[in-house]
Amino acid sequence: MNAVKHISTYINRTPKDVYAFASKPENLPSWAAGLARSEVKKDGDAWVAEAPFGKARIRFAEANEFGVMDHDVELDSGVVVHNPMRVVPNGNGSELIFTLLQQPGVSEDQFADDAQAVSKDLRALKELLEGGS
Repeated sequence: MNAVKHISTYINRTPKDVYAFASKPENLPSWAAGLARSEVKKDGDAWVAEAPFGKARIRFAEANEFGVMDHDVELDSGVVVHNPMRVVPNGNGSELIFTLLQQPGVSEDQFADDAQAVSKDLRALKELLEGGS
């Protein structure tokens, strides 16, 4: 069993607004520095970006009305990491939740660093969608 961290942030926008922006791969470079440092380009059934850890092939959940933004990231090594992500209503806004699973061979320190990177990305999305407020 892998260790798990649920990382979330409140965004003062509707779930529909958050989903509409965050589910578009083309928008990743504007908020997800931990995944996309460059333009994200379509390549067959996946999207490709330069990530801090090398080239990433990303496959996203089909568009849906439930706020599910799960995505699989294939590393250069061929390892595929599943990343559950959801946006759900919370009062007048939304809660964006990312589930980080500690991968085999990842140290506690690296897992903590990964969690900090995800938190930073979610904060960037929040600031972008709330207009810097």
